[in-house]
Amino acid sequence: MSRVALIDSAATTPDRQALLGKVHAAFGATPAMFRAVANSPAALASMWGSFGALGGGRLSPLLGEQIAVAIANRNACEYCLAAHTALGRKAGASSEQMAAAQLGQSSDPATAAALAFALKVVEHRAQIADADVQALRDAGYDDELIVEILAHVALNLFTNYVNVAFDVPVDFPKIALR
Repeated sequence: MSRVALIDSAATTPDRQALLGKVHAAFGATPAMFRAVANSPAALASMWGSFGALGGGRLSPLLGEQIAVAIANRNACEYCLAAHTALGRKAGASSEQMAAAQLGQSSDPATAAALAFALKVVEHRAQIADADVQALRDAGYDDELIVEILAHVALNLFTNYVNVAFDVPVDFPKIALR
């Protein structure tokens, strides 16, 4: 049971209804995480806006989902692991690719570099070295993409913390933590 109310879009304020309506239109349902975050219209607008902005970025949707899965697994966020595994599969990933991403691994060197960087940022609370950024450059990422990777990390930390702290019920097919 969630530690905060899961907002019912049919019985809430117009500002919440509008944002939850956009979420529902995108997913065909309103995932529990967004219903929990809707306790704060400002937080919901921030989260939804970040998803939209990063979805329109240069980083591929697949890599964004692989980063999300790696961070979810590291933070033991069952909700985000389930959701982003499903979204990764929708973005064209194989089950094997998503399972590898859980561990921060990929057979593609550029993807492996991005996942290693994302996990290092999480593990070391962003206390990284010049060499960590250079490793991304060496893998073909420019500064725009490097900053975008960091933005994905930050958004996923927010969503992981929401789901873990508030014990949001998982409403996607469950995936085992590794």
